[in-house]
Amino acid sequence: MNASSGLFLSSVLVLLIVIVLFAVLWRHKRPTAMSIWKASKVSNNCSSGLPEYFSHNLRSVFYFEYHTLKKATGNFHPTNQLGKGGFGPVYQGRLDDGRWIAVKQLCIGKSGQGESEFLSEVQMLTSIQHKNLVRLIGCCSEGSQRLLVYEFMKNRSLDGLIYENSEIFLNWKARFQIILGIARGLQYLHEDSNLRIVHRDIKASNILLDEKFQAKISDFGLARLFPEGEAYLSTQFAGTLGYTAPEYALKGELSEKADIYSFGVLILEIISSRKNTDLTLPTKMQYLPEYAWKLYESSTVIDLVDTRLRVDGFEESGVLQVCQAALLCVQAFPSLRPRMSEVVGMLTSKTKQIASPGKPAFLDRNRVLDMDITFPVSCEIVSEIFPSPASDSCTLAPRFLGKAPLA
Repeated sequence: MNASSGLFLSSVLVLLIVIVLFAVLWRHKRPTAMSIWKASKVSNNCSSGLPEYFSHNLRSVFYFEYHTLKKATGNFHPTNQLGKGGFGPVYQGRLDDGRWIAVKQLCIGKSGQGESEFLSEVQMLTSIQHKNLVRLIGCCSEGSQRLLVYEFMKNRSLDGLIYENSEIFLNWKARFQIILGIARGLQYLHEDSNLRIVHRDIKASNILLDEKFQAKISDFGLARLFPEGEAYLSTQFAGTLGYTAPEYALKGELSEKADIYSFGVLILEIISSRKNTDLTLPTKMQYLPEYAWKLYESSTVIDLVDTRLRVDGFEESGVLQVCQAALLCVQAFPSLRPRMSEVVGMLTSKTKQIASPGKPAFLDRNRVLDMDITFPVSCEIVSEIFPSPASDSCTLAPRFLGKAPLA
């Protein structure tokens, strides 16, 4: 073998070693979510309702190994728990590079429901992007472990600031920007994205706040895709009681207008700093949409405003405009509720005339409800038919036969 041949073989050998090393490093450092689906297939039922073109988007998701997330969260220590939803707890964590993250640890039951939620949320969040939607950083599928990794929100969820005695006070400007951010996020989901998506679980604990108190809608495990041209879907009830539109809770009729109803309830909560149902209050105040309507009828809706806001000061006309928009969102019939683009217009226009709302979805306790055909229906009735579960979210198959007497 001459010198030139030896030099050539040496060069080839070095090149092969470099290629092998690069491949090994790439495999361990930059695996993608596509490896999840190759390594861990679930039943076809989990993703049967999702378009095939989702798959290419999964390459944008970073794959985390379980031990990395276990270390980042201190072995999922209780002191790092940020909250708990219907499918599992959420923990804060810190990666070796110093980045803070939020990790949702999904509970995989025998029914496979947690697995389905895992697939749904990964596929959904890799197909949509908006400043008012939480960003999915990555995920983990290792053995029985299913984890979702999100950007960390410094100010956590909205419920911790408006219900509890938080040290952080949200003035009217901050609350209005949160309301507007949620509205814009929903407008994107319903009207502006390449998909038509209904979230199904809009509530205070699913609204996260970044360091500037910008609102981001989170938790897409219950979200549903809508085929074009469909007015509504007939489906089993899933969501959080108290925020649920009556036509969906009682008849299983799901459309974007169910999200809009939930958003209207949430606006009233943000304005008043109270939950939609509080049985410790006097009877006339227990159900927030009903109480807000009674105040509106008597031209005293400003009394709904959190007392701390009154001390801090606010523009009364602006608050009244937002209250009126909220009452339009909780009207009894879906067709009467505005689209989200119309709601955004109401919130951003100083001169636009807002229509007068109709009566929200409630009726007198002593009435008898024919659950197959009669509307409007009371928030009280929904609460009585569906008593609050231990978890704040639930999935129920509605079964309504005949009439139910109301106490």
